[in-house]
Amino acid sequence: MSKELVLENLTKKFGELIAVNKVNLEVKEGEFVCFLGPSGCGKTTILRMITGFEIPTDGKIWYDGKVINDLIPQKRNFGIVFQSYALFPNMTVGENIAFGLKMRKFPKNIIESRVEEMLNLVGLTKWKDYYPAQLSGGQQQRVALVRALAPNPNVLLLDEPLSALDAKIRIRLRAEIKRLQNELGKTMIYVTHDQEEALSIADKVVVMEAGVFEQVGTPLEIYQNPKTSFVADFVGTSNFFKGVKEGSMVRVGDLLLKVASANGVNEDRLILAIRPEKIEVGKRGTLKKKYKENIFSGRLDVATFMGVVVRLMIELNGNEVITDVLYTDYEELGIKHGESLDIYLPPNGFMVFPDK
Repeated sequence: MSKELVLENLTKKFGELIAVNKVNLEVKEGEFVCFLGPSGCGKTTILRMITGFEIPTDGKIWYDGKVINDLIPQKRNFGIVFQSYALFPNMTVGENIAFGLKMRKFPKNIIESRVEEMLNLVGLTKWKDYYPAQLSGGQQQRVALVRALAPNPNVLLLDEPLSALDAKIRIRLRAEIKRLQNELGKTMIYVTHDQEEALSIADKVVVMEAGVFEQVGTPLEIYQNPKTSFVADFVGTSNFFKGVKEGSMVRVGDLLLKVASANGVNEDRLILAIRPEKIEVGKRGTLKKKYKENIFSGRLDVATFMGVVVRLMIELNGNEVITDVLYTDYEELGIKHGESLDIYLPPNGFMVFPDK
C-alpha cells in the first residue's frame, strides 16, 4: 500500500489573518510536488504544518492512513531543507551528515557507510573532512540536502532551498535535486516563488494565492490551460486584454477580435490572455496572404536579445504586446525600432476568463 500524504480542509489562522484557507491535496508516494506562489501566499505555512512546526487551526493532515496533526516533528520522520543551509559550522561535512543518524542512535558502522553513500550521491566524497566555511554555496546546499536524506525520511520538504544561489548554480542544483528524487523514489514537497523552477522539476504544481489553491496540475496543464487569470499571469508570460463581447467577436478598444473560446464564458466582459509564442509577426502586408482575421498593424518599440529568441515589444492601438521570435527569424524580418509590422493574434491562441 502506497504511503500518501493528504491535506484535508487544512486551515491556519494567525489572529484575524487567514494564512491558509481550507486547502485539500493528495500527494502520492514518490511524487515531486511544488508549491508555487508569491511571497505571503501561505506556501511556507503549509510546509511548516506538514513538518509539525505549526499546528493547524482546522483540518487534518494524513500520512499513511493516519492523522498526524498531534505528532511532534521528531515522530513524523519527515526531512526538511531550509533556504539557509543551517549547517553546523564547527562540524565537518561528514559530521554534519552523520548528525541526524547519531541522534537516532544508528550503529557506528551504519553511520559511516551511510555518510559515504550520501557524499557519493552528490559527488562530494573528497570534501568529507572540510568545514562548511570552506565550501561554496552550491556545495553547502548539497550537503544540507543529503544531511536531510541520510536518515531516510518518508517525505523530504524543501523550503526555497536554492533562492540564495546565483542563477547558473540554481539551474544545476535543481537538476541534481530532480535526479536524486528519480533515483531514490522519494516523496518531495518543494516550496518556491520561481515559476521556471517549479515547471522544470515538479510532477505536480500547486499554484497558491492568498492562502488558497488557485490550480493543481502537471506543469503542462498549468501552463497551457490556466484556470484563472492569476495563474495565466503568474506562470509564464502572457499578454492581457480587457474586452467586451460583440456578437461572435470581442472588442478590445478599437480592435475587434475573433476569439475561438469566447462563447465558453457566460459573462460579456472578458479578460483575454495570449502567450508570446502564439503570436506571429511579419513585414507589412505579408500575413494577409496567410490569414483572414485578427491581423493588425503595429509598431516595434523594443527588441530584446535573449539568446535563441528575441523578445519584441509592439505597440498595438494603445496596447503593449509581447511576442518571441527566433533570432534567425528576427534577422530575416529586418524590422527596426519604430517601424511598422503586421501582427497576427490567432483566434484559438487566446485564453478567456470572466472580468470579475
